Amino acid sequence: MVSKEEMKKDQVEAEVKEAADKATETEAASEADAAKTVETDNDGTQVKDEEQTENSEKKTSKKDAKDAAIEELQDRVKRQMAEFDNFRKRTEKEKSAMFEMGASDIIKKILPIVDNFERGFKSITDEEKETPFAKGMDMVYKQMVKMLEDAEVKPIEAVGVEFNPDLHNAVMHVEDDSVGENIIVEEFEKGYTYRETVIRHSMVKVAN
Repeated sequence: MVSKEEMKKDQVEAEVKEAADKATETEAASEADAAKTVETDNDGTQVKDEEQTENSEKKTSKKDAKDAAIEELQDRVKRQMAEFDNFRKRTEKEKSAMFEMGASDIIKKILPIVDNFERGFKSITDEEKETPFAKGMDMVYKQMVKMLEDAEVKPIEAVGVEFNPDLHNAVMHVEDDSVGENIIVEEFEKGYTYRETVIRHSMVKVAN
C-alpha cells in the first residue's frame, strides 16, 4: 500500500517534469521567434541596401548630368569669349586701317601746300626772306612741317643716294661721270613716308 508521502513525492516529481517540459517548449518557441526576427531583419537590411544603392545610382546619374551641363556651358562661354576677342581684334584692325587711310588722304592733300611754300622760298632773294611777310610765311611753313613730323611723316632722302624704285620715281636720266652709276643727282618733287609707308615717291633725276 502506497503511503501518502510516496504519493506526494510522485506528484511533486510530475509537476517538476511538467514545468521542465513547459520551459523547454518556451525556450524552443523563443528561439524560433528569434530566428524569424533575424530573418526578417536580414530581409529588411537587404531591401534597405538595395534602396540605398538605387538612390546612390540616381544621385550619381543626376551629378553626371549636372557636370555635363556645366562643362557644356563652360565650353560655350569659352567659344563666345574667343569669338568676341577675334571680333575685337578684327574691329581694331579695321579701325586702324580706316584711320591710316583717312590720315594718308589728308597728308596727301597737305603735301602740295608744303611744296608751294618751298617753291616760294626758292623764288625770292635773301633780302626778301628778311621781310616780315616772308618771316611770317616761314613760321607757318615750319609749323606745318612740325605737324607732319609729329604725325610720323618723314621726307625721303634723295639727292646723293642710290636710286631705289621703292622710294624714288626716276623721271630723267643723265650722263654724269662725276657721280657713281645709278645715283640721284637732282630732286624735282620731295617724297614722303607715313609710318614707314610711302605715300608719295620722290621725283628724281638719276645718273647713268
